[in-house]
Amino acid sequence: MNNLVSVIMPYYNKRSYFLDSINSVINQTYTNLEILIIYDDQKKDDLEYIKNCTKKDSRVKIILNDKNRGVAFSRNKAISLAQGDYIAFLDCDDYWETNKIEVQINFMLKCGYDFSHTTYQIINNNGKIIGKIIAREKLEYKELLKSCDIGSSSVILRRKLLSGIKFPELKTKEDYVLWLTLAKKSINLFGLDEPLTFWRQTSNSLSSSILQKLRDAFKVYHLYEKKNFFYSIYCVIRLSTFALLKKINSYK
Repeated sequence: MNNLVSVIMPYYNKRSYFLDSINSVINQTYTNLEILIIYDDQKKDDLEYIKNCTKKDSRVKIILNDKNRGVAFSRNKAISLAQGDYIAFLDCDDYWETNKIEVQINFMLKCGYDFSHTTYQIINNNGKIIGKIIAREKLEYKELLKSCDIGSSSVILRRKLLSGIKFPELKTKEDYVLWLTLAKKSINLFGLDEPLTFWRQTSNSLSSSILQKLRDAFKVYHLYEKKNFFYSIYCVIRLSTFALLKKINSYK
């Protein structure tokens, strides 16, 4: 029997993109899935739409938050309910190639890896590919501290790695803190250089707010990595520089 994979999808105000996202999961060639959609919107306007999109697939479970709690809370809640041997993350404005999980799980099993991420293509609002971020073969703590090249929607990991670890409740970069935490525990973060994930860049997303990202980057280094104030500022500048270079090099 194939290993059960729990797919975790936090949902907040992503109606325009949700159908592409959920269909890319439902139509996976790897079928032993549980699909956990965490509805994180106090307004219930999109709930019926989501139910209609998923009603024919018994693998889908919709989990309601009592109010808008944020992506970190939602992922943590889903992780606590997940039954899979592996966990895959997918934001509801991103999507996968239909063989993504099959290829990635086979890669992990063949090589004995507990964590992997993939190369991802950057798309705009209209779904046009505008760039690509290449997954590096192996990321260790010192390298990851300089630049986060891991797309959360490309990650699959063994659920056991998250025992006692949670996403911190930051508005952005909550995933970066988690990857750094795993790297500090000497977990090898392996990259698969196949473009199996599509990451959508939207103008109104939290991740597009420069000021928010700078604030949260400082918190990553100062609060979570326990670096001193001035070194944290240096790390933020370095991270921003690498992000800018990455943007220049990755966009077509």
